[in-house]
Amino acid sequence: MSQSEGYVSYTTENGIATVEFFHPASNSLPGVILGELAKTIEDVSEMDDVRVIVLKSAGDKAFCAGASFDELIAISNEAEGKKFFSGFANVINAMRKSTKLIIGRIQGKAVGGGVGLASAVDYAIAVESASVKLSELAVGIGPFVVGPAVERKTGLSSFSQLAIDATEWRSAEWAEANGLYADVFPTIEEVDAHVAKLAARLAASSPEAMAELKKIFWQGTEHWDTLLTERAGISGNLVLSDFTRNAINKFKGK
Repeated sequence: MSQSEGYVSYTTENGIATVEFFHPASNSLPGVILGELAKTIEDVSEMDDVRVIVLKSAGDKAFCAGASFDELIAISNEAEGKKFFSGFANVINAMRKSTKLIIGRIQGKAVGGGVGLASAVDYAIAVESASVKLSELAVGIGPFVVGPAVERKTGLSSFSQLAIDATEWRSAEWAEANGLYADVFPTIEEVDAHVAKLAARLAASSPEAMAELKKIFWQGTEHWDTLLTERAGISGNLVLSDFTRNAINKFKGK
């Protein structure tokens, strides 16, 4: 895959690993990028010189537009559907199982799977324009795979609001008030400064203490390897429906 088709990269400096993903279609995530993202998070998590991870996307617009519509429309059977949606499950589980604390730098809007990624980081720092939307129900699917991560951060009531009112954006202020974002700043420069400050502080902290904290934060999610794979099967089946195919084509035509 060439950089023009998307990429996942990482850098390490002073105990901080910065993982970056990109796709030209508003940082939407095709299967190959999901696979690379999960593996990269797993790899940097194993590095002894890494104390903290920063997850970001490239560009100055959307943080992540969720699933790739081109790949969704190309799915022809349940096995392919489950495999595709398992990509999001694998990324979330990689973040969950990492022994490192993960800071999310949210520089723009998050949709669907993008909300799942923002929910799976341990501390999300966002810009004021970083609205969120779980649009899956509008295309006949549902936020089954990312749902546990979103519900864990926001609670069932707020997750239900996002899942049911699937065509409406919720502001970054709403996301902060409901626990999805830890901090919200007016400008990306302020976001970057705060990310850098927190990452540097954590890089100087005890890795053993942070690893134990991470276990506590994610306590009760040990069954997610199975749960998220089962949820991927639900989405993989629903994506084959005529309703979903027509809805996706309508979105693509806008």
